[in-house]
Amino acid sequence: MNVFLVDDHQMFRQGLRTLLEGTSDIHVVGEAGDGREGLKEIEKLQPDVAVLDIAMAGLSGIDVTKQLQKRVPDCRILVLTMHADSFFAVESLKAGALGFLLKEESFDRFIDALRCVAAGNTFISPSLKTVVLEELVGIARKSKDRSKDILTVREREILQLVAEGMTNQEIADTLCISSSTVDTHRKNIMTKLDVHSVAGLVKYAIRHKIVIL
Repeated sequence: MNVFLVDDHQMFRQGLRTLLEGTSDIHVVGEAGDGREGLKEIEKLQPDVAVLDIAMAGLSGIDVTKQLQKRVPDCRILVLTMHADSFFAVESLKAGALGFLLKEESFDRFIDALRCVAAGNTFISPSLKTVVLEELVGIARKSKDRSKDILTVREREILQLVAEGMTNQEIADTLCISSSTVDTHRKNIMTKLDVHSVAGLVKYAIRHKIVIL
């Protein structure tokens, strides 16, 4: 099994890689310290499983997951995070992840989760499993007209960068688009959300956990 690691904590990432190298059937093909770099490398290396943290600068693990579903559909995704919040688990699974594991779990359980996800099965940390399944059932019964679904993937991406304090030009440089295109997206975001200031956009991004503090 070929695995790619994406986590913004270098020491944790390297420690995990060292542990995995002692497992005969698992090969770490690469690692990245942020979502955008991870997305690029996963698209290039085509691993069997991508292990993603959630809270990362530039592009969250959930948004990386959404983009990987389009760009590398055969790559299975395991979210590995310290955030023991069913919201993140539900959003990760909705985005296309097959696994959601807390960093507090044992290494043996991590290996179990990796193998389970690689086989195309779902794995959720036991402490969250019941509540996550209940929430997913509830969501399936409700209308899908939710405010955060108003934004496209690109708009969510730009909103996260705005909330992280980037200027239009910095966002343009990061996304390889023009500053005027960024400005158009910002205006569309404000119109859709009925928010008319950067402070308002930041509050919205925090409230809807597009950025994680």
